[in-house]
Amino acid sequence: MYFWHQLGNKMLTLVTNILFDTTLTDMETCYKVFTADIARKLDIQSDRWGIDPEITAKILRMGNRIYEVPITYTGREMWEGKKISWRDGIAVVGTLLRYRFWK
Repeated sequence: MYFWHQLGNKMLTLVTNILFDTTLTDMETCYKVFTADIARKLDIQSDRWGIDPEITAKILRMGNRIYEVPITYTGREMWEGKKISWRDGIAVVGTLLRYRFWK
């Protein structure tokens, strides 16, 4: 994973931990598992990069605890299809703030 992508991921996780008083190690993980009951309550409104933080924020606001299970992951290079930039990070922070304070 590129240094700046890794740093961005850590910063987004830190913002999540501060806003929701939790101790996640990777907010933007690619695997999320939850019960059908929780899934029905989520009512996802976001698209693109807002989906991950919206799911995380709503699950935490419901009072559920998130358990992390280690996975093996190799980050993609730009030529392999990685298209995320710092602008997407701003959208993620906006989504976290929206679902922490207003929705």
